[in-house]
Amino acid sequence: MADGPGTSEVKKESGGGLVAVLAWPFEVIGGRLLDTLGHIGELFFLFLEAMGWVVRAACSRKVRLGRSAIVSQLVRTGVQSIFIVSLVSGSVGLILTLQLAPPLDQFGQRALIANIISVAVLRELGPLIGAIVLTGFAGAAIAAEIGTMVVSEEIEALEAGALNPVRFLVVPRILATIMAMTGLGVISSFVSISASIGVSIVVLDIPFETYFRNMESQAKMVDFLTGLSKGTIFGGLIGIIACGNGLKVTGGAAGVGLATTRTVVQCVVAIVLADLVFTAIFFALDLV
Repeated sequence: MADGPGTSEVKKESGGGLVAVLAWPFEVIGGRLLDTLGHIGELFFLFLEAMGWVVRAACSRKVRLGRSAIVSQLVRTGVQSIFIVSLVSGSVGLILTLQLAPPLDQFGQRALIANIISVAVLRELGPLIGAIVLTGFAGAAIAAEIGTMVVSEEIEALEAGALNPVRFLVVPRILATIMAMTGLGVISSFVSISASIGVSIVVLDIPFETYFRNMESQAKMVDFLTGLSKGTIFGGLIGIIACGNGLKVTGGAAGVGLATTRTVVQCVVAIVLADLVFTAIFFALDLV
């Protein structure tokens, strides 16, 4: 039997619909991938522009970044974060020490807690904990602050007055987060190891001399420098992501809230991925 005049059209429609259904996941994934790459590109160029202003300020006295703005941001993001970073880091040090004791007791090597804690904290946990805490404490605040300025048209007012927003808003915040995170990584490691030493002496009956001797034999200067460099990179990521999301705010108060949420999520993901890259590089160079 021959097909009717509308049969071929139905087949085409049904076939086209099937193709559309099968292609939909790839379109969604591809679109989000392109959006992500575009966002990363925007942040990269924003970072280059900010660093360009830093270089200009270093090479020319006519270009000033505003030391008072940098210091105020440093106090706000760094100094005010010390307590919460110390609290979280100390708690993690206590938890790890108490969790490691039972497994090591099975081998009669409880004193090796010092070896594990020192390396893990100096290389990884110190800067990582500090960066995650700083993300919630300062990163979200930076995004909300700049986003509110965008909504209230303060950014346009700066541009109307021939003032570059990147120079006066972004650069001080990026420099502040870099310096703050570098210091907070060291503080986080120190507090975490100190808490581990305290609970080891008081609860686990490990003499201080034994703990310190094991830590000194295991931890090297490269471990400290590794954590220090990670803290610097993490700080730069927090600052640029927070500022970039803040400058892209649209839609009023709802847009500010969305930018804040995106900043926290993106900062945490970027920090973990950067930590992974660091670890892979150090492993390849036989530094771990």
